[in-house]
Amino acid sequence: MGRTRVSTDRSVAGRYRLVEIVQRETHRIRWYADDGWTGRPCLATRTWLPPDAGDAVRRAPSRVLRAAEDMSRLCPGRTATVVDSVVEDGFLWTVTAWIDGTPLDELLAEQGTFDCVRAARIALELLDVLDAGHAGGLPHGELSPGQVFVRPDGPVVVTGYGLAGATEAPRLTAPSYAAPEQARGERAGPAADLWALGAILYTMLEGRPPFRERGRPRATLKGVDRLPPRAPVRSGPLTRVVQGLLRKDPRERLTRQVVRGVLVRVLSGDPGAAPAGMPGPRLRGGHLAGVRSAGTGPGRRAVALGTALAVVTVAVAVLGASRGLPGTGAGAAADAPPASASAPAGSGPAGDGRDEPGDRGTAPPSAPPPSGGGGLPPGYRTVRAPEGFSVALPAGWERRDTSRVAGLAYRVTFGADGDPRTLAVTYSERVGADAVAVWRDDVEPALERSGGYERIGGIRATTYLGHEAADMEWYATADGTRVRTFGRGFLLGGGRGFSLRWTTPADGWEEPAGREALRTFLRTFRPGTD
Repeated sequence: MGRTRVSTDRSVAGRYRLVEIVQRETHRIRWYADDGWTGRPCLATRTWLPPDAGDAVRRAPSRVLRAAEDMSRLCPGRTATVVDSVVEDGFLWTVTAWIDGTPLDELLAEQGTFDCVRAARIALELLDVLDAGHAGGLPHGELSPGQVFVRPDGPVVVTGYGLAGATEAPRLTAPSYAAPEQARGERAGPAADLWALGAILYTMLEGRPPFRERGRPRATLKGVDRLPPRAPVRSGPLTRVVQGLLRKDPRERLTRQVVRGVLVRVLSGDPGAAPAGMPGPRLRGGHLAGVRSAGTGPGRRAVALGTALAVVTVAVAVLGASRGLPGTGAGAAADAPPASASAPAGSGPAGDGRDEPGDRGTAPPSAPPPSGGGGLPPGYRTVRAPEGFSVALPAGWERRDTSRVAGLAYRVTFGADGDPRTLAVTYSERVGADAVAVWRDDVEPALERSGGYERIGGIRATTYLGHEAADMEWYATADGTRVRTFGRGFLLGGGRGFSLRWTTPADGWEEPAGREALRTFLRTFRPGTD
């Protein structure tokens, strides 16, 4: 970022002589400056402060300095070294040591777009910084291309830590990169940084931000909150990551672990064979062509829960809704939390690989934590299905029904006589590219047409067995009985994916035997028969 020095008489804090404007962003201007005390070059950034900032203005400089110091400790060499911070004439000035790099927004203005490998490399370096900050309880909250410096040698350097929370305003700069919750006036957390990461990745690939500047910051923020982002068309193997990060509901955004995995695969030359936009199986009248319905009668109703509407969650294609089985199918066998999980899906602390819990009303946690031991509970045995998976089942449980779509998918439902609970395992080779979107866009519309459907909380992105996954939980009505289903689908790559669904009568959800069964299913399920 070289600039011709043009001497001026203007200075900040009586020490930093402003030489030339080198960067502009909404509510932020950056100068090349000379440090009159040391004679060294530096960067002086002026940030607009809201007129009603009040007492927060006095605390802003110390907040910026403290955040910079903390980030320097958490992520050495990857964030800007803040030399000074002061408030003058209603603006916050932050002075950093000179950065031998070019702001990302400047590079994009010059070059237009980046290829997927270059974009993935920058995004991964940026994710490293965010991870370090989040682990230390320091979200950025003001991330934008103007805060990311790309160096010719070495990883990116991030500026702007400490601005978020310096005043009561949820966002001070670059409104087109604000997360929807910030646009609504809410405080920024780690999920807002993931949104900003997605917006930056989108901009690198598409050559424009997902939301356009509308002249006035308030109008831009309104658009971010209320309008869908512009659909990516040049993002290639990174499309699903971009879309997964730019989810309006922060609880549904991809986790950092999932994002990191995809970025690493792209950099290794193996982005996975589930490209964005891959179609799912052909539906006919709301049913998946070729999938037969479960039988009728009391002994078959529980099986129907696992077969009707058995959708290959998240990464697996929709396996259709049976009109004669109201909303039940939705409930049949659930996709369970990761085998390594130590808490209910979605309830882990930030940084554990799972999203924060959603609003589940009076519903109990989605799934119990897995048991710690490696052995099986008494009576359980491991079943190796010839279709290509294994799982431990309780005594008396066996295969109850199997449905197949030649060359595309199968569904196997397990249960026992007289037991209303079921586990359904679905596999597909026609997988959608976005785990959360499959639940939301393919599965849920069919469930809503079935009897008594009611989703519990949000759809939660997570990981399972090291793969991208998503969970959804819901109530439905089966043969007059209220049932509850926990579902997890996960992507294997190459267009392949599994779905697990665990369904029980709603009033028996908390029974110890059922919770132990779910723990065991989740802990022992494995793709492959080895």
